Amino acid sequence: MTSNNATPILTGDDSAVRAALDGVYVAWADNDAAYAKDAPAVLPGSYLPNKEAIRATMAAVFSGPLKGSRAIHEVQSIRFLGDGAAIVISKGAVLLAGQTEPARESRGLDTWVLSKQDGTWLIEAFHNCPEDAA
Repeated sequence: MTSNNATPILTGDDSAVRAALDGVYVAWADNDAAYAKDAPAVLPGSYLPNKEAIRATMAAVFSGPLKGSRAIHEVQSIRFLGDGAAIVISKGAVLLAGQTEPARESRGLDTWVLSKQDGTWLIEAFHNCPEDAA
């Protein structure tokens, strides 16, 4: 099953996956990392091998260049791989403190891998690249 923001009817899992991603951005606002313990993140120029590395990196950037920032995202597609895994493609951007629109260079394309464990969707892997690179 694939869906996007234009789809008016969402399945339970579709809504739950979107809620898990929304949780990542709530965690951003709280300067926290909402990932599974062993989830890696690949960002331009960086490989963060697990949640602790993600959390440490976020703490450093939130006390410096990203202080007061927030992230926005728009789900482009969700593809379910059976009952317990999903791949999500989204567009995202960072709004620095005081910005009302993201700068072009902060816009990115994201790939998320999620798994369903004990009824909860967890972020298992994240990849980001600049939107202009695609």
